[in-house]
Amino acid sequence: MFQGVSMKLTIATCQFPISADIDRNLGHILRQLKQAATKKADVVHFSEACLSGYAGRELTTFQGFDWEQLHESTEVVQATARKLGLWVILGSTHRLSGRHKPHNSLYIIDPQGQIADRYDKRFCCSGTDGKGHDLKYYTPGNHFSTFDIKGIRCGTLICHDYRYPELYRQYKRLGVQLMFHSFHLGNVSRKRRQESHAMYNATVRGTMSAFAGANYMWISVNNTSARESCVASFFVTPDGLIAGRLRCNQAGILLNTLDDKSHFYDASAAWRNRCIRGVYHSGTLVRDRRSAVRTSL
Repeated sequence: MFQGVSMKLTIATCQFPISADIDRNLGHILRQLKQAATKKADVVHFSEACLSGYAGRELTTFQGFDWEQLHESTEVVQATARKLGLWVILGSTHRLSGRHKPHNSLYIIDPQGQIADRYDKRFCCSGTDGKGHDLKYYTPGNHFSTFDIKGIRCGTLICHDYRYPELYRQYKRLGVQLMFHSFHLGNVSRKRRQESHAMYNATVRGTMSAFAGANYMWISVNNTSARESCVASFFVTPDGLIAGRLRCNQAGILLNTLDDKSHFYDASAAWRNRCIRGVYHSGTLVRDRRSAVRTSL
């Protein structure tokens, strides 16, 4: 990054109704890529498992799954990224060898249509016994993914990863300025949506805002819009404020421009780096008996 040069990055945060039909998902993806290119986006961010469909919702099993169709459809997305000159963050499923369960992944596709990296969901949710839910279908990942777009250091996370602040803190250590966090909280019954809508809006929006503010980081958050979806896609600035959001149950694109020379309120700027190094206080400590003795007035 050049000293004094402002780096601007336009992010298209996308949502559409994910289904088990790979061709249908691909159609949505290609339309939104073209729309994003028309709007001068630099990077297009899609939600969790948006191409393959999400096991446990759209898919009940990977037995008989058409991996060849998924492979060919991914190559179509890569070719379109190359044609349009776009970075693409693509949610999908990554097949492993033999009887190993696949990864729940984000493919990071560069403007040349190459897969620059792949992030695999690290915390696949499960019951307290470590079984069921995501772990019934997926193998967890073991790495962080960072990459630079126009001088902006970026990172990726998937859905349930948001329950672990340690992941955000490690990405901060790695210099990440912009996080792409893909969710799949949808395709549920109306009753389930009514029961969980307030909770997801409180925890997802509140947590993303807190992580953005605590780590001085932009965050692009998206979700499926399949009825019923529990939270709409949104974008958070480094002061923890939501800059804009889409509507639940409706396909759409949310555009935001990141300017690394913009200044936001950063309450922990003075001490964050020291805290990351393990110094858990501000200022200077003193040696004083009245400080040391904590059981008397």
